[in-house]
Amino acid sequence: MKPNVKLSAPPAELDAVFHTNVEKALRLAQVQLRRRPGDADAHYDVGAAVGQLAAYTATVEGTVMGAVSAARRAFDEQERVLEIDPSRKDAGLVTGSYRYAVASLGTVMRWMAYLVGFGGGRDHAIRLLEECAAYASDVQTEARLALVLIYNREQRYDDASRVLMVLREQFPKNRLLWLESGATDMRAGRPGVALAVLDTGVAMFERDTRPKAFGEAVLWYAKRGAALVALGKRKRAEADLQLALAAEGREWVHGRCHLELGKLADMAGDRVAAKAAYRRAAALCSKDRDPVGAEEAERWLGRPYTGTIAGNRRQ
Repeated sequence: MKPNVKLSAPPAELDAVFHTNVEKALRLAQVQLRRRPGDADAHYDVGAAVGQLAAYTATVEGTVMGAVSAARRAFDEQERVLEIDPSRKDAGLVTGSYRYAVASLGTVMRWMAYLVGFGGGRDHAIRLLEECAAYASDVQTEARLALVLIYNREQRYDDASRVLMVLREQFPKNRLLWLESGATDMRAGRPGVALAVLDTGVAMFERDTRPKAFGEAVLWYAKRGAALVALGKRKRAEADLQLALAAEGREWVHGRCHLELGKLADMAGDRVAAKAAYRRAAALCSKDRDPVGAEEAERWLGRPYTGTIAGNRRQ
């Protein structure tokens, strides 16, 4: 775990708005906690406020170690909620997320986390998040999204797809849920299913007149291009991958596009072009901190792509 991550400073006015509001929320919650020290709602509100502060400190300000104290208090407060009222499954979002994060650390870091007061337990963590996701609350959606990430990490792709289906029904206009669904099906080795989902998502993306996020176009065409490569649909695949390379986006995504173009070259019997594409892919993925893409490119440099996606799960 790095003590700090170098990030660009957030806009000063937005930073001030966040701190003003989270500090006010924490003050109000602490007043209620002093009045009702045995009240689950009071503990929950304090935990929610300090949890927001911890997340902001780590992800926006980049001071990971500086967030530890607030994160530990958030964890303790939500653990207390579950002690007072076990039916408050919404407290499981924080406790489950933190426990899973601790369980995923290396041995030394995990023991350090135990020493400063965090709990672990992978199975327990997932169960807490599953109970939170099934419990109607303001954080139910966040719990479902957390489960999608964790199920994918645990290679429980069918479970991830099931949760994504629920989320797509809940938010039918959120096309990014279709993007993640297609990516999950690709990880599961279901390129045909992935293509159908991604076709729907790309159509949503192309007809949506709302502002698009940076790099969204390249993700759509790269993901669909990869599904088309896996299905051997070379002409459509190359068209999508070229669209992705022409779009603005992260270098690792462009690296994944060159990886797929290398596979197309191998399928066409052009080993020279394939190797050039794999080298380009490895360089871009390594530069933009995508070790999985870089390792896959190096693997196909050593032997030609044969059209199978067995053992070729994307992260």
